[in-house]
Order: sequence, then C-alpha cells, then structure tokens
Amino acid sequence: MMIYSIASVVVFVVALLMSMLRVLREYERGVVYFLGRFERVKGPGLVILIPILQQMVRVDLRTIVLDVPTQDLITRDNVSVKVNAVVYFRVVDPQMAINNVESYLEATSQLSQTTLRSVLGQHELDELLAERDRLNKDIQVILDKQTDNWGIKIATVEVKHVDLDESMIRALARQAEAERVRRAKVIHATGELEASEKLKEAALVLNKAPNAVQLRYMQTLTEITNEKTATIVFPIPIDLLNRLGAGSNDNNLKK
Repeated sequence: MMIYSIASVVVFVVALLMSMLRVLREYERGVVYFLGRFERVKGPGLVILIPILQQMVRVDLRTIVLDVPTQDLITRDNVSVKVNAVVYFRVVDPQMAINNVESYLEATSQLSQTTLRSVLGQHELDELLAERDRLNKDIQVILDKQTDNWGIKIATVEVKHVDLDESMIRALARQAEAERVRRAKVIHATGELEASEKLKEAALVLNKAPNAVQLRYMQTLTEITNEKTATIVFPIPIDLLNRLGAGSNDNNLKK
C-alpha cells in the first residue's frame, strides 16, 4: 500500500508540474488570466502558471494568410463579376486580439468579404481590370483601420481573380477590336496629314526653283526606262511646253 501511495503522489506531482509549466516559441505569446481577470502577456520561453488560479491563451504572432472566398458583386457600370482575394495580416497586440473580439481570425475573414464587395462595387469594370494595385491599397487601408481595435495589422491585400461570364468576355473582345481599329485609323490619318504637310513644303520649294521640276522630271524618265515595259508614256509638263512654245515664237520673230 505504501508503494501505491508513493506512486500516486509522484504521479500527482508530475501532473501538477506539467500543468504549471508552459513553453512558448519565439513567435508565440501567452495571454495570462488570474481568476478570470487579465493579468499580463508572457513569453517567449518558459512560463510558470499557478494551477486552477491562472489560465493562459496562446497567440501566434506570425503573418497569417487568409483566403477570401469568391464574392459576387455588381460594379458601378452594372456588370456582374466574381472576385476573390487574399489577405495577409498578423497580431500585433495579443491582449486586444483575445479580449476585444471573440475570434479575430473569423472576424477578419468576414470583414474582408464585406469590405471587398463594398469597395469594388463602387468602381467600374475597367478600373477593376486596369487599376488593381490602387484598389488593393484602398481595401488594405480600410481593413487596417477597422481591425486596429482588435490588435490586428493588415499587411497586404491582393485581388487574385476577376471572373466574367461568357457574354461579357465576348463584349470585351469586341470592344478591344473596335479600339484597335480606331487606333489604326487615327495612325493612318496622322500619317496622311504629315505626308500632305511634307508635300506642301516640297511644292513650295519646287515653285521657287523651276529648274528643279525639270530635273525631277528627267529623273523620273530615267527610272521608267530602267523598267522592262513594252509601252512607255512620256508625260510632258505644261511648263515645258510653254517654254518650248515661247522659244519657237522668239525664233520666228528673229527670222
């Protein structure tokens, strides 16, 4: 009987020591309560608790990756889309994270979903597709402000996917094609305008130097004769005919 009694005492002492001792890792903190009242935050390392009188809640300080489920929303230009995102956050104040909210993980998840819908619903579809970095920053600022009382720091928010239905995808494809056609026409018109301006400048220069017209005419004839053609038509400028006619009249007068 004596041996059993000693064994029972040893087991009780070991169990008591196990309940008294806690080891917290470098990224963990312990929120300690004394008879239900908050006492202090302990850790990392070895933490000694008084059984029954003290209780401890572990809090992980590492960055948590929260996957926000896909949300259905309607943009400002009445386009129905499906959007999902990922939120990176961490606990900066263990006391507030445990005392001010029942479950900071669940609360942050629900707040992220509602904020995602409310913020993105205020923008048009083009902004969702082209200005994602700015929208991520806006969502992050709003979430960080609202979770500040929970001891939570929102590090980053990233919108991962913006899914559209098939009809909207086809409409966007037609819009993109029309935009490409418009740009091509603008570029072509700009080229025609620049070419006409250059031709105008060339005409002014040639008008000031009539001999340059004759040189250009002779150069054109040379280029034509180099080609293998059966029939060659020689255009004669009106100015050249006038000069030839003026020369023949002068010769007749001299005779």
